Amino acid sequence: MASDMADFNAQIIEEFRAHEGRVGGMFEGSTLLLLHHTGARSGTHRVNPLVYLPDGGRYVIVASKGGAPEHPGWYHNLRAHPKTHVEVGKDRFDVVASEAEGEERERLYAAVAATSPQFAEYAEKAGREIPVGTHARMNGRPSGIDIMARPALCQKQRPVLRPFTGL
Repeated sequence: MASDMADFNAQIIEEFRAHEGRVGGMFEGSTLLLLHHTGARSGTHRVNPLVYLPDGGRYVIVASKGGAPEHPGWYHNLRAHPKTHVEVGKDRFDVVASEAEGEERERLYAAVAATSPQFAEYAEKAGREIPVGTHARMNGRPSGIDIMARPALCQKQRPVLRPFTGL
């Protein structure tokens, strides 16, 4: 199973890089990024393709693991090593990961589920609170559009965001 997922991810990563961040198949039309992370125990460099949601100057990712009862490995790796980098389209840049909590987590998860309905199913199936991570550029430059400014995708108004803290 693990090698099947590794092969699947390798194909997505190859297609992502060959087409400046665009992929087909089940992820066609989704916003994907490549998350680079370092193993918490092994120190091994890893890359995972993940659906993301832009939120102002941050990238929001969800540690759903397809609704599995446990968190994905990359979640634990980011808790140990929150400074990392991502690839979005043809851009690569350093980010700092943090975990959204409380109302901010609820708002962001609802926005993700509004744009990608399978995440609502994952929340029901998982039997755990699915963590929501945010990634902010380390140089502070804006990194994309604000999904909350597009009312067709999410009807909630965006509250003032509090500063994030490391995981």
